Amino acid sequence: MKIPWLLLFLLTLKLSAFAQKSDPADKGIITVDTHGDILFNQIKSGIDIGKLQKTGYFDLVRAKHGHLNGQFFSVWSDETGNFEVANQQIDSLYSLIKRYPNRIALVKTGAELENAVKNGKLAALIGVEGGHMIDDDLNNIDYLAKRGMSYLTLTWNNSTAWASSAKDESSGKIKPENAGLSNFGKKVVGRLNQLGVLVDLSHVGEKTFYDAIAVSTKPIIVSHSCAYTLNPVARNLKDDQIKAVAKNGGVICVNFYSGFLDSAYNKKQQLFFKKYDTELKKLTAKYGKSDATDSLLAKHKNEADALRPALAVLINHINYMVKLAGIDHVGVGADFDGAESFPQGLNSVADYPKLPAALIKQGYSLVEVKKIMGGNVVRLLKENKGR
Repeated sequence: MKIPWLLLFLLTLKLSAFAQKSDPADKGIITVDTHGDILFNQIKSGIDIGKLQKTGYFDLVRAKHGHLNGQFFSVWSDETGNFEVANQQIDSLYSLIKRYPNRIALVKTGAELENAVKNGKLAALIGVEGGHMIDDDLNNIDYLAKRGMSYLTLTWNNSTAWASSAKDESSGKIKPENAGLSNFGKKVVGRLNQLGVLVDLSHVGEKTFYDAIAVSTKPIIVSHSCAYTLNPVARNLKDDQIKAVAKNGGVICVNFYSGFLDSAYNKKQQLFFKKYDTELKKLTAKYGKSDATDSLLAKHKNEADALRPALAVLINHINYMVKLAGIDHVGVGADFDGAESFPQGLNSVADYPKLPAALIKQGYSLVEVKKIMGGNVVRLLKENKGR
């Protein structure tokens, strides 16, 4: 009985030491987040995310503290956005890099990402979230790729004339016979493949998803989505979709948003909003819906925090994806600054070290953790770009 107890004790010490280790880089872990929405918020607020911020989820100071090595900066707008708006956001990222050249570098390939990490810089990548921002012009894809676009999300919540979204397909706004990729949509996928730009299938409807998988000659990315079986919302991937990504050689990056992770979250949130309905209406009239929600959650922080799922719920989605797709096809795409709630303990990019520690405690090997935290995405970049 003494030998098994001693082995268990030593294993516990090893896991505890890893959890307390402040620097994942000491373990050779490269952390790459495939989706962060800070650019839109930065332009709106005028803040300098090179400096430590009291609000939001990302800045260069907290990224360094959290040992974040690569960040895909989302170039996002709702359906009113266009090619011009996309370029304005890319301009803002270029400006950030120009102000802090010793701390952040634009990268377009897996090799460039690894080189930035070696030089102690945050590797900045660009993900354009929404095919509506190419203005139905293939030449605009070429231009965005030259500026650094590493992936194009074929749709946001809105459909385009050439691709249907998950929101529109699931709501019935798009009829089944009109869903999926048009001939032009297939040309979009083909052009992305030619340029080595990742085809991103987060947000797209099922018909668009399978059309794109069938057409793409290179492995795709799902930049920020969770498992439908664990939480049946339209934005999450069903089991057959997860398996299809694995067969394609792609990577699914798990979203940290509470509403996509926790099947009980939306109901709890609705009860919270109902409780403060009068207050929420006043804030909405003053600030608009999005800012009003943020203000209400901040004002009643303790109650809002209680709505958030445990970190274990996020780990469950990772476990589920790994079980269906395999360890080579799972990554992380937090969606920080793109939603109002994330698991307890994940309050910003500074908390990223908690995730590899939790995965090790789950029984993942260090090699497997390296793949999930960023290795799979680096491999995907190399397979699409050729380097």
